[in-house]
Amino acid sequence: MKFSVIKRRKIWWTISATLMIVSIVAMVISWQQLGAPLRPSLDFVGGTRLQFERDCTQPNSCTQPIEISHVREVVDAEKLNNSSIQVVGQKQQGISIRTKTLNVDQRTQLQAALSDKIGAFNPKATQIDTVGPTLGRQLFTQGLLALIVSFAGIVIYLSVRFQVDYAVIAILALFHDVLITLGVFSILGLVVGIEVDSLFVVAILTITGFSVTDTVVIYDRIREILNQHPGDGIDKVVDDAINQTLTRSINTTLTVLLTLFSLFLFGGETLRNFALALIIGFTMGAYSSIFIASTLLAWWREGRSQSQVIDNTEPIDTSASSQDS
Repeated sequence: MKFSVIKRRKIWWTISATLMIVSIVAMVISWQQLGAPLRPSLDFVGGTRLQFERDCTQPNSCTQPIEISHVREVVDAEKLNNSSIQVVGQKQQGISIRTKTLNVDQRTQLQAALSDKIGAFNPKATQIDTVGPTLGRQLFTQGLLALIVSFAGIVIYLSVRFQVDYAVIAILALFHDVLITLGVFSILGLVVGIEVDSLFVVAILTITGFSVTDTVVIYDRIREILNQHPGDGIDKVVDDAINQTLTRSINTTLTVLLTLFSLFLFGGETLRNFALALIIGFTMGAYSSIFIASTLLAWWREGRSQSQVIDNTEPIDTSASSQDS
């Protein structure tokens, strides 16, 4: 049974447009509430992050989850009113605090005050990270520059290998993948406090590479069919190309997603958000390659061929008929 992507392209476009609008709205709300489209981690804004976990080997120390209001009382008493506080862990026995840069004495004093209020901490689970604002700005600038360079390189590569319109449509599909990934993390930042770090930038760059690879496979097949059957309409060519590469695209994506889900479940806290970003981006990349890049290319080529037909049509000479009359 042949699957027709072109016939249902308005459905695919509607789904993508909805997801993109939701992503933009989420980032606008995040900007209003947090001052950034996504909740930035310590890597970008600078400061000190402290993560403590109760020592559950102590008697009656982990019978109740940590109350965030109790943590806030201690933090405010230390004159750290603008700090971000999260209760973490499956049993909510840990806390994560992001605040301004603290020296050793301030960190020790805060830890002691928190321990007195909510119980003793496990020293093996204690994590303290400090990043200066200069390094944070440098990481953000370098990440943004890397993304721009990668997009420019993709445009040049696809323009040389195929044609300019292929490249422009592929970039639109990439923008679709990146925007939706950003939107999901913007929502997660607002709802559950997930932060983006330097690994998130690496994930975005990896997503662009994966999405382009899948798109190039379909583009190659479209070009091959056009060379073999130049008389076929672009809609039929695109449908044939999708059907011939669909199994390959699905198998490749599922294989990668199985690995990413394993990384998400068992890779630890550090790699969990990185794996989640790749899962979202790779899924969107496979979707956009099949349902967005190919259908947009068919729509564009169809419109261009129709305009060329209109331009090449000779106007009717009415002068002779008017003279006869």
